[in-house]
Amino acid sequence: MSLGVCSSPWAGIAFSNGPRWHTLRTLTMGALKDMGLGTRNIEERIVEEAAALCNELGQNQAPFNPRQLLCNAVSNVICAVVFGQRYSYEDPDFKTLLDLLNDNFKLISSQWGQMYNMFPSVMDWVPGPHQRIFHNFELLRAFIYDHIWKHQKSRKSGEPRDFVDCFLDQIEKEKQDPWSHYYMDSLVMTTHNLFFGGTETTSNTLRYGLLILLKYPEVTSGYPSSPGSPRGIRGLSLNLPFPSASPEKVQEEIDRVVGRDRAPRLEDRDHLPYTNAVVHEIQRLVSVLPMGLPRAVTQDTHFRGCFLPKGTHIIPLFVSAYRDSIQFKDPQCFDPTNFLDEKGAFRANKAFMPFATGKRMCLGAGLARMEIFLFLTTILQRFKLTPTEKPEDIDLTPQYTALGNGPPPYELRVLAR
Repeated sequence: MSLGVCSSPWAGIAFSNGPRWHTLRTLTMGALKDMGLGTRNIEERIVEEAAALCNELGQNQAPFNPRQLLCNAVSNVICAVVFGQRYSYEDPDFKTLLDLLNDNFKLISSQWGQMYNMFPSVMDWVPGPHQRIFHNFELLRAFIYDHIWKHQKSRKSGEPRDFVDCFLDQIEKEKQDPWSHYYMDSLVMTTHNLFFGGTETTSNTLRYGLLILLKYPEVTSGYPSSPGSPRGIRGLSLNLPFPSASPEKVQEEIDRVVGRDRAPRLEDRDHLPYTNAVVHEIQRLVSVLPMGLPRAVTQDTHFRGCFLPKGTHIIPLFVSAYRDSIQFKDPQCFDPTNFLDEKGAFRANKAFMPFATGKRMCLGAGLARMEIFLFLTTILQRFKLTPTEKPEDIDLTPQYTALGNGPPPYELRVLAR
């Protein structure tokens, strides 16, 4: 969590550096591709999980908090790739595990987490909620170790079923090499990085996305919220007008292009420009990861009058790009036209980089893009979202913000369309 973990011998791929990072990334990318990442196979898994999620959502007649269901659905996709299995939405042990992930994401993004990141040697001795991070982490490690132990007993060498099997094969191949980067602790930490990164950020994006659509029903179905209602995140610019982006609202567009007799697919994305723009604008506005992970400059660098010697640790602030008025008009407000041209076609923006950029771009960027699009479009195809309060009273202020932005707790109703 602190900068010191970057050089730790047991750090996973997210916090490794140099040859170790390159070696772990090469294996991880290869293994994930072998397990279907970026192929039709992983799309099928997401489509199936989206259907399972909608079945669970539809069982709720009373208002409910969607956090647990969304987190379970997203996590099931990465679990299928990493562990070769998914979990029931009623599994109590898995619910507990997801609560641990969520708790750690909150703690790391809290003031206590920020203080630990800056002064780890001091905060180790200070009582406080940040100490719970390490207790939660040990429980997560135990969960991963249990899966690895089961894989060791059931696997066939050279016939990997999932990411863990691929890594175990590599450990076996290099077991005589004292300099190998493949050993049990690196497997545990890399698996944790994939599990944590593949669950919390995507599920938080979906939760925030649903909350935004509750606040702006005109985006989803064309039904307007109260005139003059706030359009931004509290503390930014609230009273700017919401632009009339397109006569085709999300559900109208989905009905026209996909219909209601089949599930949305990735191939539909090019024919759903307004829906695609809404998905991108959700990610831009909420900026679930406003800060990147620690990095180091690779050469002496002059930046805006400051001299950064080679090796200086930096933390990129991606949210600054999302609030750039040169790149996005009224950047503090929700406006899908930021990703539409004058003809209503989808338009990419170079300042949009929710998964970072460069060589250390998020490993699961492709998977996350697929999940966010397919989960949201499937939910909107199947349900009408209804808030439990007036749209203008919905507060989008993050519950916590630092490493990550988390949406405030809320409840909603879903009605079959």
